[in-house]
Amino acid sequence: MHGTLLPHDLLWGLTPGQLPAEVPAWAVAAMAAGQPVVVRRALTAPGQVAVGVRGALREQRYATLMAVADIQRRVRPEDLCHVESDRGWPALQALAQLRASLDSGSWTWGVSGSAGFELASGVPALHQASDLDLILRTEQPMSREQARTLLALLDGAACPVDMQLQVPNGAVALREWAGASPRVLLKSASGARLVDDPWQALEQVA
Repeated sequence: MHGTLLPHDLLWGLTPGQLPAEVPAWAVAAMAAGQPVVVRRALTAPGQVAVGVRGALREQRYATLMAVADIQRRVRPEDLCHVESDRGWPALQALAQLRASLDSGSWTWGVSGSAGFELASGVPALHQASDLDLILRTEQPMSREQARTLLALLDGAACPVDMQLQVPNGAVALREWAGASPRVLLKSASGARLVDDPWQALEQVA
């Protein structure tokens, strides 16, 4: 019904009664208000998905699990690329600036982080100093030179932009892949490790 759930997907359906007993009060309030949770990278048992509850403050993040059967709605980052907002925060200005250029590329892109949460839910999450978080689905390898060209585009936007390359085995920061270091940090469900090539599944930690 929901297809493959991926990190940064937003899910609705988790209720306060499904949260652990030790959950903070702000997380209970967020679920009582019908807010979504975000899929995170973690290993889980079949039928469950690792999610994070988001509060109003930056430090209010709570990791938990959700039954796949309880999912009522799913919004992916790529569903949010063309969602309009009348709020004039720099992150949304940057999104408007970058939209056409990213649409013209050969990869699928999406909006995550605070901007994605706000555009999907209508719950205010952005402020004047918020970065714009984006994801890029890169099933096929991206060269370092391509990464540098893309980073130069993002660095011309109205606010700092953080893009994650979603590779078959996890994710790597575009800024790292565009940098000079021969190894980059690959984040996966089983943890983070330094790799030479994020698109090679069998690469091991040194």
